[in-house]
Order: sequence, then structure tokens, then C-alpha cells
Amino acid sequence: MKKLLFLAPLLVALSLLGSCKKILDLLEFNVEDSQTVVVPKTLPLGSLLPLPPVQVSSSSKTTYANNGTSADYVQDVTLDRLTLTITNPTTQNFNFLKRIEVYISTDPNGNDLFLLASLDNVPTGVNSISLKPANQKLDVFLSKDSYTLTTKVLLNSLLAQDVTIRADERFKVKARKP
Repeated sequence: MKKLLFLAPLLVALSLLGSCKKILDLLEFNVEDSQTVVVPKTLPLGSLLPLPPVQVSSSSKTTYANNGTSADYVQDVTLDRLTLTITNPTTQNFNFLKRIEVYISTDPNGNDLFLLASLDNVPTGVNSISLKPANQKLDVFLSKDSYTLTTKVLLNSLLAQDVTIRADERFKVKARKP
């Protein structure tokens, strides 16, 4: 009986060490992509309207290779951060924007839209904002060479000219080693 009491904690410790090795084999890294979105001055007020979809050539495959893995071994991808920065006109701020939603899709026609991030009550007086991630599992989107982003906006006021916005995404990736 005493041997059993001694062996039980030893077996538990050995099993924990074995599972720690599996955890250590799991890689964690970020994939960062960036593209430009244009909000046209002709957009009307009053409802949430989609902007033309933007095709994004993802850096995911290169980032996977640089981290010693591939899309086949990716276990979990989530959006860590989505930041929007006005690049033109340089004097413009986000006062014109009330709400924004960004959707991700593998289909350029947007037949499989998933909410990526959004922001209600966009702050005024700033030219850079961070959206709130929707906590979607995004493995399928970053397993391909590209994905499509569709942005929907609700304006506070009409624009005097087109506004160019740079969107910077950072995805958190967990993958196994091959």
C-alpha cells in the first residue's frame, strides 16, 4: 500500500511532464498584414453601408515558414489587433465616422463573411483607432494566400473628399511543429 502511495504522485508528475512537452511543441507567433481602404466622399448618411471589398495578399505562408511550420499545422488563429489610421488627407480625423465593422472572407464576392472587428461610437479628434476583435476562429482565412476584407461604415457627416485609411491587422497564431 505504501508503494502505491509513493508511485501515484510519481505517475502524476511523469504524465504532467509528458503533456508539458506537447505544450512546448506548440509555436506561438504573429502574422501581420496591411492594406488600404478608401471611404468615398459620395457615401450617403443614415445607414451602415459596405465599401468595395479589398483583396489582401496575406503574409501568413511566409510567416509560417519563417517559424518552422505550415498552414497544415496551424491549430488556432485569432485577431489580436486591428488598427485603422487615416493616411490621406493628413489633416482628416475620424469625426466623420460613427460606426465601423470589418468582415473577413475567403471568397472575393463575400459569400462567407465573418465579422472580424468593429467599433461603435468611434472617438472624435483622432486619426488612428483600434477596433474590437470579434473573437472568431480564423484558421481557414490565414491558410490561404489571400483573403478579402469588407468594411461597412455609418457616417456622422458627409465628406468633402475621399478618405484613405490604412488597416493594419495582427493575428495571433498557434501551430504545431511539423
